This record gives sequence, structure tokens and C-alpha cells, in this order.
Amino acid sequence: MGMYPDWKSNCDFLHRAIGASTSSGHERGQWCQRVQAMAAALIAPQEQGKVEKPSGPGGPLLFDDLPPASSGESGSLDTSISQMVKNEGKGAKRKPSEEEENGSEELVEKKVCKASSVIFGLKGYVAERKGEREEMQDAHVILNDITEECRPLSSLITRVSYFAVFDGHGGIRASKFAAQNLHQNLIRKFPKGDVISVEKTVKRCLLDTFKHTDEEFLKQASSQKPAWKDGSTATCVLAVDNTLYIANLGDSRAILCRYNEESQKHAALSLSKEHNPTQYEERMRIQKAGGNVRDGRVLGVLEVSRSIGDGQYKRCGVTSVPDIRRCQLTPNDRFILLACDGLFKVFTPEEAVNFILSCLEDEKIQSREGKPAVDTRYEAACNRLANKAVQRGSADNVTVMLVRIGH
Repeated sequence: MGMYPDWKSNCDFLHRAIGASTSSGHERGQWCQRVQAMAAALIAPQEQGKVEKPSGPGGPLLFDDLPPASSGESGSLDTSISQMVKNEGKGAKRKPSEEEENGSEELVEKKVCKASSVIFGLKGYVAERKGEREEMQDAHVILNDITEECRPLSSLITRVSYFAVFDGHGGIRASKFAAQNLHQNLIRKFPKGDVISVEKTVKRCLLDTFKHTDEEFLKQASSQKPAWKDGSTATCVLAVDNTLYIANLGDSRAILCRYNEESQKHAALSLSKEHNPTQYEERMRIQKAGGNVRDGRVLGVLEVSRSIGDGQYKRCGVTSVPDIRRCQLTPNDRFILLACDGLFKVFTPEEAVNFILSCLEDEKIQSREGKPAVDTRYEAACNRLANKAVQRGSADNVTVMLVRIGH
């Protein structure tokens, strides 16, 4: 766009110069026509907004899918994720007040393989370990199919699923409350109508669900004597057919295992965003609310900057507004890993994905009690990964959930 004024002025200059120096009216007319045609060819795409946008390795950057894994790095899995933010332009910053009110939704790029018209099956598996803690404060929910509970729905929507992990702190009450109530609130608020209506309103549905669940718990917590001080992270995956909506608070994570055809390797792609007080936007929100960050914690105590519960920190800028991401499942997707930070204190996402893949390919794992071999292997992968996290010295509770993507 910066070239537009220069080309236009140059063309005007040539037009005048030719007119002044050419004696033949016919020749002058031909030159003018050529110059004007050249100017129109250069200017029109800029004026009409038809300049082609930059493309990624798989083609034009589109709306809501994960990017391909980088094939340029050998020996490691690509964990980067490219984002298309609604506010175009580099350096644009979101206002804290706007984020507080509307949350944030991150849209990601189109990748190499195309989305499938076949609805993939989803099935969850989980393993929990108390570790060195006195009590188990994690909680989880696996709902492979809640389609009936969400009706009335469009006949074009054939499957709705929900998977979530919650990492409690200060007690088990907040994580247990969220596990029992968040999906119930989601079902009650789930958008009705056709597919387009669902797509337009599901973000607001998730924001309202988190807000309502947090308010319900805080009301109950404040009515106790003494008041409960429990809090919890939340990482939830809502699947509407082949579209995933990931909403999260805190430092529990969701990772997608996707096969890259170019590099012929599996990639660990982050579907969630961690929230801790050391991040710039999180710290600014906390300080604006009158709180402070010491030793990487809110008021020197709380490790996360977004949570359900934690009533004593809500006045200091801790919020229950989730980050929301959306992506489309593809035939190259293998599984989704949801886990609390007890796992990621001792495993990187890449290490966890590679560990799971090795378990799934272990032919020594045999089916038991009439179970399909694939179920047995996923269960074994969950248990082995949770055990290994404890063996590596994770002093926290460990929850490992795998969601198998069936093709």
C-alpha cells in the first residue's frame, strides 16, 4: 500500500511530461493510454483490496485450523502455533478491560491436510496419581457424547463431546465443584439452532459458563465459616462434530498430537494458553486492580493468574475469564492430551507425546478382559505416563487424560 501514492504521482508526471514533449497528438494519445493502463493495473488491486495475502507452506492462511509442523527442525517436535487475531496489524495490543469483558479467542491457521467430512470418534481415558501430596486435589470429566443432553440441535450436528481436567489448590472443593457443575452449566447454556448459530454463539456460551460456575462457587465459599479459600485451574475441550473449542484457566494444558506428512513425524501442538502472573498482560491486569506480583506469584502466594475460586485474590486481578481457542480436526490427528501441571513439571509436551506414541506402538501390551487392543493401549499409556511422572520426581498430583481420535 505504501507504493500506491508513488506510482500514482509518477504516472501523473509521465502523463504531463509526454504531453509537453510530444508534438503528435495521436502519439501523445497512445502514450497516455499505455501509462494509464499501467497505472490502473498497479493501483486497482490496492484500491479494491484484492492483493493476495501471504501464504504459508500449505497455501493461504485461513480461519481456524492448526498450522503444519515445521519440517526444518530435526529431532524435535514443533510446538509453535500461528495465530490470526481479529485485530490485524503488528503491535496491536488488546485492552485489559476488553479482555475482561469479552475474553480472548485465538484463531489459528489452515494447515496442509484438509479437514475431513467424516465425523471422527472421540473416546477418553485417564490416570491419576496423588504423588507426594497429602490428598488428591485434581479432578476430571470424560463425556464422550453429550449430544442428547444438548438438544434441540440442528440435524447437521451429530456429536457433542466434553473433556476436562481441573487442578485444585488450597483444597479439593473448587476443582470438585467445577468438575460437577461446569459441564452442567454448559449444557444448559449450549446454543440452540443450526450449525451457523452454534458457531456464532459458542464462545459467548463458554464465557458465560465459566463466569457462572465461578460465581456459584464463590457464593458457596463465602457463605462458609470460615470462608473457603480453594481455587482451581480448568482446561476444557468441547467438541462439536470435528471442531474443537478449547477453554482454559491457569496452567493445566491441552496438547494435540498431529502427524506431519512432510516431515513424517508427529508434532505436539499446544491447544491451550498458560496463565501465570509473570506474563506481561496478566501482570498489568493484576497491578491495575491493586494487586502485585512477587516471586512470580500473585501477592507472593498464588501461582496462577486465572482460576475458578480463589475469592481472596479476585479483587487483586485474578479472573475466571478463559482463553478460548478453536481448531478443526483432520485425518492426521492422533490424540489429545489433557494434563495438570504435575505432569509438565517433569515432561515437556514433546516428551509426553513421544512417550505416549511409544506405548501405543508397544505390541507387548495385550488386550484384557475382552477389551479391544486399542483401548488397552491407551489405558496403559495413561498409567505409564502418570507413573513415570511420579518416578521423575513430580511432587504434585498428576492427572493424565488421553482422548483418542478415531478414524
